[in-house]
Order: sequence, then structure tokens, then C-alpha cells
Amino acid sequence: MPISERRDLDVSPELLSVENIDVKYGDVQVVWDCSLSVKQGEVVALFGGNGAGKTSTLRAVSRLIDLAGGRIAFAGKDVGQMQAHELPDLGLIHVPEGRHVFPQMSVRENLELGSYAARVRKRRKERMEAVFELFPVLKERQGSQAGVLSGGQQQMLAIGRGLMADPKLLMLDEPSLGLAPAIVATLFDTVRKIKDLGVTVLLVEQNVWEALEIADRYYLIVSGRIVSSDVPDKLRQDKDFRQVYLGL
Repeated sequence: MPISERRDLDVSPELLSVENIDVKYGDVQVVWDCSLSVKQGEVVALFGGNGAGKTSTLRAVSRLIDLAGGRIAFAGKDVGQMQAHELPDLGLIHVPEGRHVFPQMSVRENLELGSYAARVRKRRKERMEAVFELFPVLKERQGSQAGVLSGGQQQMLAIGRGLMADPKLLMLDEPSLGLAPAIVATLFDTVRKIKDLGVTVLLVEQNVWEALEIADRYYLIVSGRIVSSDVPDKLRQDKDFRQVYLGL
């Protein structure tokens, strides 16, 4: 789909449902009884301090780690026992923290890896054009090795690779981490454009105030437990949030 086109949005159906999940690494539990939902067409932000369980929650949703309890449904289908490689065919895409591009491969080759799922493989050219429209610098540098790109360009590449899969839900884990302020502003503008295209986004982000500008709803996780959720306007009045982020 060209970037200039926009999907019809319907924010009523629940696309992702996470119900009372527990997550452990060996004998160490890091997430307790976590529940959250993401409706089609939304941007939902998941906030919390370092070690709060944000990344572990995303890793559980994308099946990179097993559940110790609870249920995860995506587009009405129970995915809690599925393998990670099966989820892209359903349209559930995870862009992990740290970018994880393949440094010795070209920009174009990295992007092509994002469209291996059977449902989008035949539309690889169309998806590539859409990503290049969103990130012109990737088109300019499509023949360069990913390892020589700047940090901001590598993050664009990681997001672009996720978009190559034509996601129904795009999960972004700390996309602004380590980036210069000017690049961060560009990144959040890009997430706005992705939202405007009708792509549903679950965003883990430390730049709270910037994320609140684009989020429809938020969840706050503290010590592995969801302690509050609401619309962004209510967050500044949230006692737990003020303690975690503002020290008040």
C-alpha cells in the first residue's frame, strides 16, 4: 500500500488481548498477572522504569519466551502456544530493542527479510516502495551495508523491515533509545504517519511525554505488574507514575 493511501480505521475491534499473564526466566518471575488490550487502529503505550517488565511482556506476546500462566489472543486467535516464526503470517510484528539489523547485509537485503511471510512475499516490491516513501534515506542507501548506517538510520531500517511484513500490529520496543533529540523528533513523527496509515501500534518507550502525544491509551507497569491504565490526559495525575518518573 502506498504511503499516501490511508486505511479505513475502526478502533472498536480488540486486536490484541493479553489476559493475566505471568512471565518467568527460570525460577525468577518478572511479570505477574499482566492484562492489557490493543484495539484496531490504536497506538497504545506501555510505560515503566528499567526492569519493570515492559520488554518481557512484548517478548511473551511475540512468543520469544514462554508463558508461565495466562492467555494471549491476537485477531481472535489464541497464540499463547504458537511459535515465534508463525506470528508474522498473522500480521503480528515485533521490532525489538537494539535494532538487530544484519550489519554485513545491505539495506535492501535487510528489508527483504521482513517480507518472507507467505502472505506478503508476492507483494515485496509494493511494500519496498511504501517503506522507501516513508524513509527516503533508506532508498538512497539501499546498497550500503547496514552496519555503516548511523544509529537513527539503523532504527529506520528496523522499523522499515517490520513494515515490510504489512503488520496488523507493530510492536516497537524502545525505538528512540540512544538517539539524538532531533532524530527522536523525526522518529515520533514517523510513528504518527504509521498510525495514520491504519497500522496498530503497541509502543514501549522511555520518552514518555513524546509518546503521550501520539498514544490513544497507556498502561503503566511497575515491578512486573500493571498498576494503571487510562487516556494520556490522566497520566500526569497518576500517583504511581509521578513516583516512578518524577520522584514526587
